Amino acid sequence: MQNQNLPLWEKVSVGFMLFALFLGAGNIIFPPQLGQESGEHFAVAIIGFLITGVGLPLLGVITVAKSGGELQDMAGRISPAFGIIFTSIIYLAIGPFFAMPRTGTVSFDLGVKPYLHGALLESSWPLVIFSILFFGITMFFALNPSKLIDRVGKILTPALLIVIAALAIKSIVTPMAGHGEAKVTVVADYLHKAFSSGFIQGYQTMDFLAALIFGIVIVEALKGKNITHRPTVVKTTIFAAFIAAIGLALVYISLGYIGSSSVKTIGFIGTGSDVITKSAYVLYGDFGNYLLTLVIMLACLTTSIGLMTASSEFFHKIIPALSYKTWVWIFAIFSTVISNFGLEKMLAVSGPVLNMIYPLAIVLMILILVSNLFNDARPVYIVALIFTGLVSIYDGLKGAKVIDIKAYDALLSHLPLYSSGIGWLVPAIIGAIIGYVITIVTKKEN
Repeated sequence: MQNQNLPLWEKVSVGFMLFALFLGAGNIIFPPQLGQESGEHFAVAIIGFLITGVGLPLLGVITVAKSGGELQDMAGRISPAFGIIFTSIIYLAIGPFFAMPRTGTVSFDLGVKPYLHGALLESSWPLVIFSILFFGITMFFALNPSKLIDRVGKILTPALLIVIAALAIKSIVTPMAGHGEAKVTVVADYLHKAFSSGFIQGYQTMDFLAALIFGIVIVEALKGKNITHRPTVVKTTIFAAFIAAIGLALVYISLGYIGSSSVKTIGFIGTGSDVITKSAYVLYGDFGNYLLTLVIMLACLTTSIGLMTASSEFFHKIIPALSYKTWVWIFAIFSTVISNFGLEKMLAVSGPVLNMIYPLAIVLMILILVSNLFNDARPVYIVALIFTGLVSIYDGLKGAKVIDIKAYDALLSHLPLYSSGIGWLVPAIIGAIIGYVITIVTKKEN
């Protein structure tokens, strides 16, 4: 029998590849923004952020590895139709609707905008031209599959970690002026509920949703290395997930600290991309900005190529009438258009949508992880997700200002943790219990 064990360095390299897949726009811009906005409450806020930004992606990859199926197969445990619809929503969220356009916009904000002046700074044309070039390059590599992502990832991951470590160490050894009071214009959330605010902010990274897709990518990559023994695949994937999780945690804490310690030096700034670029300039001058810009733009490009490839493959599978190349063209054009709305508008739209689908994905993942406890009974999934959706979908629609029912608000306000934005948790547990009772009663009747 062929050796089914990978050398330690090969296992680490798989973890680096997973880290490179995760590492994109959101991973860079949200921690420094959280650091600034939370001020002296940063330590508590970053713990909440790490749970959704690191802990959930870690569990997501582990769940996919243990279940051995793709996201559509896992969601299909409720019903085949739900499997297709829910998976399509996830792919659209991490693909052409939010995550992919964000890679282009953040690359522009970090790599081009700081060097624009006068009329060009106020003009929309630089972003238009840059986004066409960015997604043109993305499309080129997505249409010509190669080892680019794997190769760039192996070089990029250590390089970006070195750059971020250099910024973090410099900010500790020769600190900036320090943090200020928590930003009042952020609804004072970080003043009174820093943990839950950080927890919700972690949704914006979209890493957990990506984990439900990247997990199977790792499994397939191991097959390419002739690792097919099921226990070995699971163990290696879990090892890689921990490597990626450690990398993400170090990046988040470092960038968050930089943001938290920068307020008195650079002032409050609206976006995380501006926070990190201005902090890099304070710490290392122009050289720091040039280096940071280069590495982060490559990171965003790598992530964009990976997301476009995965999204195009999925939609070609469910709608084979349109070829893979046609989907690449569609998503490239769509992402180019969406990216030109700007980061602020994209975040305003993505926030409510993520508030709707994140709790559903979390509950589904946890139930799959413990499915042996209830013999994978469908009623448990169905009732738990219905109860979760009654809270999360309403919260998302209300956040998007589509609906606002005072009587329903009053009812939901009695739920534990609702004021912290986690009001769906208790209904999900109750729904799972009811579903389990229904399963037992149905079996007895039969």
